[in-house]
Amino acid sequence: MADNVTSLFRSTAAHSPSMAALTREGGDGAGPIDFCIPCNPYFPTPEMFDEMAGRLRDIITYYPSSADTITAELCSLLQLPPQCVAMGNGSTELITWIDHLMVRESLAIPVPTFGRWTDQPMETGKRVDMFPLQESSGFALDLAQYAEFIRARGTRVAVVCNPNNPDGGYLHKHALVQFMDAMADLDLIVIDESFLEFADAEQEPSVVQEAMLRPNVIVLRSLGKNFGLHGIRFGYLVANPALAGMVRSMLPKWNLNAFAEHVVFMLKEHGPEYAQSLQQVRRDRLDMAGQLAALPGLTVYPSQGNFLFVRLPVGAEGTVVRDRLLTEHRILVRECGNKIGSSSRFLRLVVRPQTDVRRLVSGLEQVLYGSRRGAAVPELGTGTNYSSGTAAVDRLVSSTNGAGMQGLAAQAVGAPMPAAPQPQAVPAAAAMSPQGNGIPMPAPMPVAPAPAPAPAPAPAAPAPMPFPTPVAPAAAAMPGPTPPGVPARGGLTAAQVRGTTGPGLSPAPATGWPNSQSWPNAAGMGQAG
Repeated sequence: MADNVTSLFRSTAAHSPSMAALTREGGDGAGPIDFCIPCNPYFPTPEMFDEMAGRLRDIITYYPSSADTITAELCSLLQLPPQCVAMGNGSTELITWIDHLMVRESLAIPVPTFGRWTDQPMETGKRVDMFPLQESSGFALDLAQYAEFIRARGTRVAVVCNPNNPDGGYLHKHALVQFMDAMADLDLIVIDESFLEFADAEQEPSVVQEAMLRPNVIVLRSLGKNFGLHGIRFGYLVANPALAGMVRSMLPKWNLNAFAEHVVFMLKEHGPEYAQSLQQVRRDRLDMAGQLAALPGLTVYPSQGNFLFVRLPVGAEGTVVRDRLLTEHRILVRECGNKIGSSSRFLRLVVRPQTDVRRLVSGLEQVLYGSRRGAAVPELGTGTNYSSGTAAVDRLVSSTNGAGMQGLAAQAVGAPMPAAPQPQAVPAAAAMSPQGNGIPMPAPMPVAPAPAPAPAPAPAAPAPMPFPTPVAPAAAAMPGPTPPGVPARGGLTAAQVRGTTGPGLSPAPATGWPNSQSWPNAAGMGQAG
């Protein structure tokens, strides 16, 4: 495998190689220990896997039921009205349709984040306004500052990932509801709750009930991550009937496969096991964070996801650490240099059982410090003739965020940059983040953050925050659809950014955690009692 590690990672652009590709390269039919792909390691149970194996022939031989049938069963489990739900072949299918149907010109997203939220709209020529999360504040998202940024840029669609990927940053429900109310005039607000089932900061953290009653809010949920079944490719969105129906009408009748159907219909018998698996992941997250934080020079950021975002010691380069862990220790980690807004100094490490964590810690000790724990961190050479870091991308974003190809053309000829809306001064109250850290509002152009020690977790109940006054819908600019493949206002395509040239309902009752015989509903799904 050692000879092919470089080519494997070079060919995957914004993501890591698949486990299937790594297993094939391994030659022994076994993949590495996976600290990269954020799946629940405790679900399904071994008995559930045995049941699926016994039904394998029927599952893969016959057509599944229609998506409506599978969706109705899921909604029965989650106590959601089916007309407010659309199921997709993975959350990325739903992100794709949201972009095609509802993002007309521009989308705002904090970075770093899940790559499809930046890449998908850029691939269809939209302008993506990236709000840089600051390392100095532990990558915490200040919603008041984000709202100011959206107003200054004139963005029409806003996305918030809660918890955020890759850092695991969490926003309390009441703060998100305030944000949705303040941004009520936007075309669309998407709250991506793909990792919310792993959070334990609140009893009922989801905003699905609020989304169903609002005209411009979609909540995106994953099933593969929390059920430990990424390979099945299934997820769902929740919105008012008009928005959910718009997406549902575009999906093929059989967009969900027979494995997805089988899992959804067997879940009602396994609610307690699912609840226990989430509790175990939360316990493992605390234990793993403590073990990693004990490594000299390694910074571990607070997380509510099933992963931890860590900054490597000074002198350690992520691609080298990743490649050595894989080739020398058979451990796969997610190096975050190809995430816009991050760099090769950061890794995202998935929460796994303690036996695997001990092997990870041992491998990191040998790669970072040699044979002596606590020794001075060596200056690691790149060891390769490529880099997956985003230094060039960061420069590109800082120079052209919101200006797109016009900005690049202006740079090429030495002309002034196209004028972009500039944010107004933030009032003292508005400049305070929900965590009370008083971070000044970032300018539209990201700046290099200063190194900082590991931040403390945010308090459980942040103070209310002020938001900019909503713009009346009639006064907002409502551009027509952007023609396919034409960058809006000179927006960049994903390939250009990465430096490549390749091709009326009442809310359902929120009852919280299940008892021993029932399943968690959507609002309290997976929350500790």
